[in-house]
Amino acid sequence: MTGSGGEISRRTLMMAGAASAVMVMAGVCGYAQAAMGKQRVAVRSTEVSIRGEDFYINGKPTYAGRVWQGHRIEGLLLNARMVNGIFDDLNPETSKRWVYPDSGVWSADRNTNEFVAAMPKWRRHGLLAFTIGLQGGSPEGYSHHGQPWINSAFTPDGSLRPAYFDRLTRILDQADRLGMVVIVGYFYQAQDKQLADEAAVVHAVDNATNWILSHGYRNVVVEINNECDQHYANAILRPDRVDELITRVLHIERNGRRLLVSTSYGGPLPKENVVKAADFILVHANNVATAQRLTDSIHTTRAMLGDGAKPIVFNEDDHTDFEKPDSHMAAAAAEHVSWGFLDYRRDGEAFQEGYQSVPADWKIDSERKRGFFNLLSEITGEGSQVR
Repeated sequence: MTGSGGEISRRTLMMAGAASAVMVMAGVCGYAQAAMGKQRVAVRSTEVSIRGEDFYINGKPTYAGRVWQGHRIEGLLLNARMVNGIFDDLNPETSKRWVYPDSGVWSADRNTNEFVAAMPKWRRHGLLAFTIGLQGGSPEGYSHHGQPWINSAFTPDGSLRPAYFDRLTRILDQADRLGMVVIVGYFYQAQDKQLADEAAVVHAVDNATNWILSHGYRNVVVEINNECDQHYANAILRPDRVDELITRVLHIERNGRRLLVSTSYGGPLPKENVVKAADFILVHANNVATAQRLTDSIHTTRAMLGDGAKPIVFNEDDHTDFEKPDSHMAAAAAEHVSWGFLDYRRDGEAFQEGYQSVPADWKIDSERKRGFFNLLSEITGEGSQVR
């Protein structure tokens, strides 16, 4: 099993109030930091920003000028859920579940390396963003009998595990080169129990946020936690209080820059406290039965926003009827809302199926994957049909 790692050393440099503790992390890729000194940061190529309901990359709207079936695609952030790109299992009792069919062993480095190798083709076919999780997501797609594995980029006290952040670096660097945006999720409902207490959760938020900023990444937006309305052990990650962590990230800056931040919900409707605090709205639609219900939920969310326009992003939806004119993906595009594909391996399916299932085949080599990327290519006008 790979990726157990130790803790990254850190020194607190400045406290800007309880909501904005700024800690400068020594980078896992050799970015040395002396106290109050200057840090050497790689030059980055991709910067994401928001204007009204639209996403911009390097000062230009995404999919600039693109219209599909009369609907404006410019400004959208079409995406896929690839949350297990840095996955590992630190539980020796369960790590054997994830062995590759060709080798009979599990390798976290192989998983990330194959992810990085697949990214250029995703981008050529119109994918601009994906979600990656510091605690991943269910490696089974949906887990109905508990999740005893240990997959967390954080130690119990909220420090960072270097092996995880080494793998994350490979992905973020490739995304930066390709002009892609990465939605980095900090916590997952079945893994937040790996942190000792609320103080550790707060520590983890500060550490991850400062790591991203100190490494100069401008193509990252933050999802505090996946589906805050699910069963979190720590109260600060639940709907009534998660806005505290959003606000905390908003107040952490590096050279005048901060990260764009939100959190997601298991259903299609957010809560008022997050609507007010977040830079953009993240929702899921796995349990939304029809395209009309999806459209209705979008209208309800826009009414909650009022005059304060913000982008709405679905970054998880397991509906795969891409050939139908009223698919969820098409319905979201018609409402000028970004949509994200969740794919997982169903029972008995081949290794090629499913992007969330571990071990993952990150290529575009199954019927569902081709269906998604072909419609994505059609909507965005980028790339050709995948055969």
